[in-house]
Amino acid sequence: MSNAKPISLSVRLPFKTAEEFLQGYGANLSRGGIYLRARQLHPPGTPVTLEVKLADGARILYGNATVSWVTGTRGEGVTGMGFKFITLDAGSRRFLEAAAAAMPHARSPEPPVPRNVGPIDTRPEAVAPPPPPAPPPSQVQAALPSEASGRLLVQGAGGAEVKAPEFEAPLAEPPRDGPIIGIDLGTTNSCAAIVKDGQPVVLRSRDGQIFIPSVVALTSRGKLVVGGAARSQLVTNPRWTVAGFKRLVGREIESPEVQDLLSRFTWEVVPTGSGDCGVKLADRVYSLEQMSALVLREVKQLAEQALQQPINRAVITVPAWYSEKQRLAVREAGRLAGLHVERIVNEPTAAALAWGYGRRKSQRVLVYDLGGGTFDASVLELSDVVYEVVSTGGDPFLGGLDFDHAIVAWLLSEFEAKHDALFNDRVSIQRVQEQAERAKISLSDKTEARIQVPFVTMVKNQPVDLDVTMSRSQLVSLTRHLVDRTMEVCQEVLQARYLRADQIDEILLVGGQAKAPLVQERITLLFGRRPLLGLNPGEAVALGAALLAHSLETKAGLLLIDVLPISIGVGLPGGRFYPVIQRNTSLPVTRKYRVQTTKDGQTELELSIFQGESALVRNNHLLGVFKVGDLPPGPRGSVSVELSFELSNECILSITSSEETTGRTVTSTWATQHTPDAARKKVAQLEAEGPELTRAELDAARPSGLFAFFRRLFGR
Repeated sequence: MSNAKPISLSVRLPFKTAEEFLQGYGANLSRGGIYLRARQLHPPGTPVTLEVKLADGARILYGNATVSWVTGTRGEGVTGMGFKFITLDAGSRRFLEAAAAAMPHARSPEPPVPRNVGPIDTRPEAVAPPPPPAPPPSQVQAALPSEASGRLLVQGAGGAEVKAPEFEAPLAEPPRDGPIIGIDLGTTNSCAAIVKDGQPVVLRSRDGQIFIPSVVALTSRGKLVVGGAARSQLVTNPRWTVAGFKRLVGREIESPEVQDLLSRFTWEVVPTGSGDCGVKLADRVYSLEQMSALVLREVKQLAEQALQQPINRAVITVPAWYSEKQRLAVREAGRLAGLHVERIVNEPTAAALAWGYGRRKSQRVLVYDLGGGTFDASVLELSDVVYEVVSTGGDPFLGGLDFDHAIVAWLLSEFEAKHDALFNDRVSIQRVQEQAERAKISLSDKTEARIQVPFVTMVKNQPVDLDVTMSRSQLVSLTRHLVDRTMEVCQEVLQARYLRADQIDEILLVGGQAKAPLVQERITLLFGRRPLLGLNPGEAVALGAALLAHSLETKAGLLLIDVLPISIGVGLPGGRFYPVIQRNTSLPVTRKYRVQTTKDGQTELELSIFQGESALVRNNHLLGVFKVGDLPPGPRGSVSVELSFELSNECILSITSSEETTGRTVTSTWATQHTPDAARKKVAQLEAEGPELTRAELDAARPSGLFAFFRRLFGR
């Protein structure tokens, strides 16, 4: 041991908050100690009274330590010291426990050795004693690492600027051969399944894992990571960790629905070139199709490891309430992941396949699918190998995340009432949200759950914990309105086909949030019977996708009849919407629509195609603009064009046109990429072309009066 005299070190780091400290310097911290760069070194074994402060002077660590080792003494690396903690005050211990909960490496009982600092030296004689007199306390200038190890450096926290990598798209189409796997691309987790020996099975990784977290993150070294490695950054680097993005795939950032959700995401949601939602990580913007592709690549890799062969083809599931544009976005994600997407299938339909497989009896079932981000309800009629969806509905912005947010909001209000203080930094909020989710899951089996988050913020320069006990009755009170909304959707789905609750033979639960006792209680009350509990809610969708994949591969004769979840039609003068294909129409389907020239000598027609349930185009989503050219000139109304709207069995739209006088196919283009500005101009153009809507028409255009309005307007 060294005979060095005890010293006192006071270190001020250039971080404004505990959040910034963990993000920018957490790689150098553990339960057992801290590494600090310094110009002046002290020999290993030197006793130290150590104080670490934030930029404003607030103390974040204080206690006794020893110099465990030093770096940079042999002309290699940088100069610095590893301090091993001996005793710490209560606030410091709480902070370290919080760091250990957030960062796996911080659980070590030894001070961490950061990357790129060179070899450590534990010899006391390696450091010459400083020349006397040494002014007490020594002021050590702690320099930021040029590259923080692992995943903690955030732009703006100091150090070298991180560059995000380009997304690497496949250079060529993969061969269309080999097995077809089923993939459940979930909001929270994703997984894959395949049929073996006639039975669907979920594929497992080498370490036995079946779920891949649907999370993508950028590390401090400028690397994109996926799955568990990305999820571990949710607390320490929430701004560069992208989770829950399934809700926003294929959606315009300026839509009211998206704007209402933006505050719930810790990552930066920005528009892409087309105006859809994207994410900014460091200096680069990625599309959410690219984020989905990264998750799909990870699933593809898991499948290849499990099956020991290349995987090039897949059936991918989507929420039943996904629009045509969102389905195309998932297809694009599959392409970017190096997969031929053989079929897109609705999640409730896939779950029904998993449950009904091999039963060979006629039943009418309702699939209640409450996942992490979306809710779907579908009624299917099962008869032998025929699975026919007769009605579907849902809420694309209702899922387990909303239950978590309801708990977090309550926890924040409880904290404010107790401490007369608020906290809103991203790391603390994410830590609270993780504990809220754990408590929610725990309360499915228990009547009480303790939610404890140490050192969530500083109040009057003192670290404060969040420590609350939540009862199941409180959880029910906080989330009942969310479950009630799902019951409303179920009733709407039944009413769309004039069905009563007692005409449903079975209710299937799908999705992790469907396990909640309140869900089962409300379903029992609505339908007069308990839901089936034998189906694994987390695996059912992937298993059903695998069965459909097997059917496509082997031509097994499985017949799946799905429906259009959201009406598709054209915009009319005055801003009205005419549904060419109504919601709940069985797929595949073809519908004809006739349009005539409106001007003398007109040689081109243009129609705006929308999807939605409102009688007004302004409330629906613009799918694209269909242009018809090469028309023979003639008097107004003398030239007619028949448009053929074709929807595939997976709800992908194509439009063709022919000129009725000669019957010949005419030149047409179908443009689907429009910026929000272009979409607004199309809506404004339609509204300006016709008479202003009356108050009665506006009232009738509300969802409750939708079909009555169509009947009055078009005599249908």
